[in-house]
Amino acid sequence: MFDGVGGGSNDGLSGTVRVDGSSTVFPITMAIAEEFQNLHPNMNVPVGVSGTGGGFKKFTIGEIDINDASRQIKDKEKAKCAENGIDYIEIAVAFDGLSVVTHPDNDFVDAITVEELNKIWHPESAVSNWSQVRAGWPDRDIELFGPGSDSGTFDYFTKVVNGEEQLGRAEQRGGGRGVVGGVVGGDEPERRAAAAVGVGGRPDARGR
Repeated sequence: MFDGVGGGSNDGLSGTVRVDGSSTVFPITMAIAEEFQNLHPNMNVPVGVSGTGGGFKKFTIGEIDINDASRQIKDKEKAKCAENGIDYIEIAVAFDGLSVVTHPDNDFVDAITVEELNKIWHPESAVSNWSQVRAGWPDRDIELFGPGSDSGTFDYFTKVVNGEEQLGRAEQRGGGRGVVGGVVGGDEPERRAAAAVGVGGRPDARGR
């Protein structure tokens, strides 16, 4: 989803359009920005990645023109826009999903339930070993990775798994999709890893 200010002509464009926000939407925005700058060489479109919430913090005070968002704008963010005289439109550009992944060498987790994810990721959880999650899983430590608290993926994951946005374990190590993916796919000790990551989708991806 894009949230941005409107206006302008398609001819003789020049200037800067500042974009920030979701790492899930980032690949789509980069492709659009590159094509747009090819068509309008006097335009500059820098695209940052500070997470959905981080982008909205900038958007609501006028620091950026477009916020890439993997969720809808919240009421408090709408109020901040109104306070600062910022009008906006919302444009859905794709459907995305959230994946829970483990290291490729993890050969025992082929499926996991929401209840088991809650057992692992709830802030009051004392689970630190795979054998504590399901009978028959081995006695191996769990390392938790996921997006930071400014991420729309983090908001969605904690809402669905723990019942409340921003309610997660302090032990989780944060980072963007690339960081998390690199760690979970890396060498020891990350073979113990489990991570929640956002997966960018296509506009026609619903139902597939």
